[in-house]
Amino acid sequence: METSSTTKTTTISTPAKLYGKDLSEYDEVDVDALLAQLSPEEINILAKEVDPDDSFLPPNERCSYECEKEPTGPLDRKKLIEHINKQALETPDLPENEPYVKGTVRGKKWLPPARSEKDKEVEEGIAIDMGEEYEQALTSATQEEIIDLAAILGFHSMMNQDQYHASLLNKGQPIGLGWDGITKSQQQKVYPMDPPNNTDIEDSIKRVKDDDPKLIELNFNNIKNISDEKLIQLFDALPDNEHLEVLSLTNVGLTDKTALLLAQAIEKSKTLRVLNVETNFISPPTIVALVRSLLKARTVEEFRASNQRSSVLGNKIEMEITELVEKNSSLLRLGLHLEFNDARHRVAAHLQRNIDRIRKDLELRLQFRFFNNLHRKSAKIQ
Repeated sequence: METSSTTKTTTISTPAKLYGKDLSEYDEVDVDALLAQLSPEEINILAKEVDPDDSFLPPNERCSYECEKEPTGPLDRKKLIEHINKQALETPDLPENEPYVKGTVRGKKWLPPARSEKDKEVEEGIAIDMGEEYEQALTSATQEEIIDLAAILGFHSMMNQDQYHASLLNKGQPIGLGWDGITKSQQQKVYPMDPPNNTDIEDSIKRVKDDDPKLIELNFNNIKNISDEKLIQLFDALPDNEHLEVLSLTNVGLTDKTALLLAQAIEKSKTLRVLNVETNFISPPTIVALVRSLLKARTVEEFRASNQRSSVLGNKIEMEITELVEKNSSLLRLGLHLEFNDARHRVAAHLQRNIDRIRKDLELRLQFRFFNNLHRKSAKIQ
């Protein structure tokens, strides 16, 4: 006969209480009414008991420290530092329990563990047999040759920079350095400054207005005193000019106002092939307007506008530029820093297609001209 017994455990939890009352009884208490009944002194005492890390409190009220002193005036940093230094000098040092004695070792000194005789025998027994030829070569080698060998084997930490590069370039080791040689600083090469751009602004603008056939390239790079009025005169004259092919306006202080006028001039230009407006103060939307103007011109083959006021164009601007470039069949080179890979790859692929198409057209023209000349010569012979 088998008997079985089961034990049932019941856990009774009592509700949490605060000052003898259940917490649920405090839900309907009007806290604002209770705080209104407290005096300022009681509110200060209550504020000191509040958790200063409470995220519901503003940051300036989370610190319980209160300074009751009257302000002494505006902050004078120099006087404050002088007062701190004076206090540091006048404050006596804490007395030492044991005075310092030079050469006295206090506490337990660390000693390396003793090595066993077995480990010493193992290290002494290790030997590398390189053969008599290599042993003789290493024994008779000079210090410079050993340094060259160390550089070839990659032991660059054993030598200085001059020795390492001299070994790689097979220049011969510097004399007198050795293993303890110190690399000395080399004299910097002084390059002459680029000559200033002495282009006559007034005369150049006049030649553009007069459509001078000899003026094919106009370079205003790094001329920083060009006024907006002069630039406006230049851009107004561009649509009627039929000989200018290259226009460089790098670092001339070009802004959005004048750049938009340039975009309008490009749309009406007939011969402009290269346009460079790098290192100016053009915003990304204005760059989009310049790229859009290239669609109507259909003559510009190279456009550069990098290093502007905003170093990052943004995804939206880059996608707009990419779509405009993909619609342009005449553009061959674009000087813009595109951050996103998608825009960069699409622009590069389209420019390559334009170059390939122009190359094929040129080859077809050359072939047609060749066969045309050949047909004429054969007709004359007959």
